[in-house]
Amino acid sequence: MESQARGGTRWKRFAVVMVPSVAATAAIGVALSQGALAASFQVSGQQFKVSAERLEGKGFIQYGAYDEQVGGKNQPVAVSAFKHAEINKMCQSVVTPDIPLVGTVTLQLNAGAKDPVTAENLYIDVAQLDADATFRDINIGVAAGASNKGPGINKDDHASRGGFAQEADSATLTDVKQTAWATSAGTFKLSGLSMKIHKGVKECY
Repeated sequence: MESQARGGTRWKRFAVVMVPSVAATAAIGVALSQGALAASFQVSGQQFKVSAERLEGKGFIQYGAYDEQVGGKNQPVAVSAFKHAEINKMCQSVVTPDIPLVGTVTLQLNAGAKDPVTAENLYIDVAQLDADATFRDINIGVAAGASNKGPGINKDDHASRGGFAQEADSATLTDVKQTAWATSAGTFKLSGLSMKIHKGVKECY
């Protein structure tokens, strides 16, 4: 059995509240941009779902924060961040209900079927995550501002430098199913990108 403090640590179908919850939100609409994006933007009132067959990440940190929603409501999140991530067979879906004269529609994005999606300095504001996960050389309970394995706290995040955090040298997640509020990255490369709008509800999972 692997060590629960160092080496590999495994969880099955784990919740997001301060349990390492690495990402695969690799594709909110801003994912097509090149260059850093500020995390201080206001989030919409819509969550989105992301699924992935596999995520390989290096330089991981997770810490607690909140997102400011349009209208002033704050949404608690677990921010999962990687220095570098590669994601296979990724799907992202956003459902928009009750569009006048149209009804409900789903925007679905797929990428990484052949070559993996890659991201640098990836930050994901997570609400829910289920996956099989292995973390290597993990430290649990470090101060968020003192972590040195991941990319560090995003300078625009609503987070405490002295707050509880977790870090790891690397992580592997498989069968990822995740709900998130926002994603930002320094660079996002989506290979084999396909984006379609479907009438009705057609989520990734």
